[in-house]
Amino acid sequence: MMSPKEKDNDLYIVDDELNSNIIRRTLVKKLIAFIQLYALYIIIFGELGPGGGFQGGVILGSSIIIYILIFGLEEGRKRISQKASDFFSSTGALIYGGVGLLALIFGGNFLQYAALPWGEPPVANHYGIMAVEIGIGITVAATMIILFCEMIGRD
Repeated sequence: MMSPKEKDNDLYIVDDELNSNIIRRTLVKKLIAFIQLYALYIIIFGELGPGGGFQGGVILGSSIIIYILIFGLEEGRKRISQKASDFFSSTGALIYGGVGLLALIFGGNFLQYAALPWGEPPVANHYGIMAVEIGIGITVAATMIILFCEMIGRD
């Protein structure tokens, strides 16, 4: 049998767990938007400095993974379903390949951005690289989410 003092200690432990869970959930809800904004910044301005599609995609995918770790797989799947993550994974690769094929159609080599019809060659380079970085970021983020959900979904 437990003494009344031990029962009180168990109640404090349960109460501390509930409070820390509330703190974690609130903190994650507040930080996710900033993490995702930073990921988008890394993806979009990746060609100008360190970073790019892969790094930004990892940060973006990690933000969703953190959400799933705190709130659970069911709640996470309400935010991004299996179909949506599959769609984004393929769409990112399609953007990457589409930019390359578009360069081929306009007489350049695969991913020769200067051949793209988006203005002068420096402008076309900039937009071409940005489009490819966005495609890579989308694919990496979606693939990370798919892999994580598949691994934790197994018993």
